[in-house]
Amino acid sequence: MSDDPMCAPEPTGYLRLFTIREFRAVFLAHAFSLLGVVVSEVALTVLVYGLTGSPLLSALTFALGMLPYLVGGTLLSGIADRYPPRRVLVVCDVVCAGCAALMALPATPVFGLLALRCAIAVVSPVFNGTRMATLPDILGDGDLFVLGRSLLRIVSQSSVLVGFGLGGVLLTVVSPRGALVITVCTFAASALLLRCGTRRRPARGGVGSALMKYSLSGAGRVLGDRRIRALLLLLWAPPMFMVAPEALAAPYADQIGVGVAGVGLLMCALPVGTITAELYAGSALSAATRARIALPLASFTLLPLTVYAVTPGLVWAMLALALAGAGSAYTLGVDRWFVDAVPQELRGRAMTVHTAGLMTIQGVGMALAGLAAEFFAVSTVVTASGVLGTVCCLALAAEVRATHRTADGEPAKPREQATELRDGADHHVTGG
Repeated sequence: MSDDPMCAPEPTGYLRLFTIREFRAVFLAHAFSLLGVVVSEVALTVLVYGLTGSPLLSALTFALGMLPYLVGGTLLSGIADRYPPRRVLVVCDVVCAGCAALMALPATPVFGLLALRCAIAVVSPVFNGTRMATLPDILGDGDLFVLGRSLLRIVSQSSVLVGFGLGGVLLTVVSPRGALVITVCTFAASALLLRCGTRRRPARGGVGSALMKYSLSGAGRVLGDRRIRALLLLLWAPPMFMVAPEALAAPYADQIGVGVAGVGLLMCALPVGTITAELYAGSALSAATRARIALPLASFTLLPLTVYAVTPGLVWAMLALALAGAGSAYTLGVDRWFVDAVPQELRGRAMTVHTAGLMTIQGVGMALAGLAAEFFAVSTVVTASGVLGTVCCLALAAEVRATHRTADGEPAKPREQATELRDGADHHVTGG
């Protein structure tokens, strides 16, 4: 009887996602887009440095991949709700492919390379926000959505570990401009997958006002809602403080005398902890359990950074960073609350604001950590990040908990508890 196909166990955990055809297309498109971004960043850094010999301009290629998120995420967020999502995703990929193609042209000057990199960064939050807003349409707004968000985030974290290494190896085979041609192909492949592998869905919002006014009004509604604002800040705060040890990995390695190899190990520890914890939480824990541990994890995820107060050696610092990264599994619970709190017609703009804010706040965190390290020891700066971050997260967790309460002061029943009973049926509802 065990050989009967009808008796085969149904997929569980993350495997459930791949029973849904549309998600498979989104997942592969995400992987191709990430590959294109990573290859372009490595190739552009090498290309700009080769053309100018300037470390500042070379480093600026990375900064321009982060800073314009705020512009695209606020002024253009309305695109995610005003137009059909599949069209937005495909057009964004085509625009990025076009920018990469122009970068690959030998006649493109350094200023043009940086401007085109900036253009891709402006488009990115619109693309990412639209994709996030489309996931509930594909997976439902139950546990499958949480797992889908988690898996895409895991792929992004994994790209940090292997992407730059692969980009470096690629540049030993092809020229930087040749690598940019590969970027064009990855963005084109992503566009094709999304066009052919996902359904056409109508736009969520109306067409009454001008785009910028529509975008800004949506951002105002998102940040003006106490519940949504609290959840956004809780999703943003830990990453802002957690980038400090990554941004200061090189000077800390110098401080404890572990050399260049130690820099790579310190930078890998956080994403390793994040990936491991998210895989475990998504595979082994129920939605109700993830909801119960979300606020405690968010409150204390930065506490391991305080071990830097004793200037730990490489092994202990890596363990502390991996443990801090593991606390990021709180996002599986908060993601669910966030999508529940945002009205359907506002979802695209809310997700775009979330993406833009997350990238911007990490850039601010890196800049502040670097500035502080000019005046204090790196170990002191990272310790302060752990302490200040923990205080902020405790306050935000209290605010999120307060927004669960009714007008009478009684705890409101979280939607995730009400929907837990149907989590097992999600794949039947959305997979057809």
